[in-house]
Amino acid sequence: MDLTLSGLEAASSVVHLAPQPVARSMARGLAFAAARTSPESRRIVARHLNRVRGDQPNRLLRERDIQKVFDSYARYWLDVFRLPDMSDEAVSREFKVEGYENISDALEGDTAPIIGLPHLGSWEWATRWLTARDHKVAAVVEDLDSPGLSEWFRDFRESMGVNVIPLDRSAGNKVAVALKHGELTCLVCDRDLSGTGVEVEFFGEVTRLPGGPALMALRTGAPLIPMAIYIEGRGVRAVIREPLDTTRRGRLRDDVTRITQDLARELEILIRRDPYQWHLLQPNWPSDYEALGLEPA
Repeated sequence: MDLTLSGLEAASSVVHLAPQPVARSMARGLAFAAARTSPESRRIVARHLNRVRGDQPNRLLRERDIQKVFDSYARYWLDVFRLPDMSDEAVSREFKVEGYENISDALEGDTAPIIGLPHLGSWEWATRWLTARDHKVAAVVEDLDSPGLSEWFRDFRESMGVNVIPLDRSAGNKVAVALKHGELTCLVCDRDLSGTGVEVEFFGEVTRLPGGPALMALRTGAPLIPMAIYIEGRGVRAVIREPLDTTRRGRLRDDVTRITQDLARELEILIRRDPYQWHLLQPNWPSDYEALGLEPA
């Protein structure tokens, strides 16, 4: 039995059985413990916060800010466990949105839009809310090291009506088909998982971000719309930005680089709105690996 999978299943049962105030109190306790037992993740969180809003010289305030990220991440998991069982009415009641017209206008075209998301807030809400509005939704997801865990997440997303597309060599073709069939396709794109992404400047430092969103927009004509979901009280708020300029201007490689850089700037805007909800706990810049003495992924 996969211990990580067992832990997820146990936590899911607790969330379903316990009153919400009790579940949230337990999540905060687990977040505190996780922060204290994950020194490498704490260092990465501190580095990411420094990039977004500058260095915090006060040690106590710096520790508080790092803990806020772990607290927010615990809230994300609470939502993961309860979202599939929420009614469409409950989802709509807890969901606030800015800029929905950017999606509705895009849906009037021949190809459904691509939604570019950072690991911010409770991003799983995006797919649940879209399906609650009777939109067809696809999402590209990475395979995890644990097959059991990957299966758990696939079942979780499919239970919300999402067409789950594995991140493999066939993903591009499957995304093109999904877009043509009117499925809004969600891509989390603030981390390059393949190691072959596009070199861009992101928060003032060069790194790589996935070029897939830009490439698919260019090849299919799909609008590329940045979006983020923020935890806000007991509910969440979606901020939907205007579609990026994805017109062809020259060589495909140059256009992919230009659009990916534009997407990076949009992600910066969304993350700066609340950096404490940015749940990127892994190295994301070459200097992160150097600081931790790790080999780049």
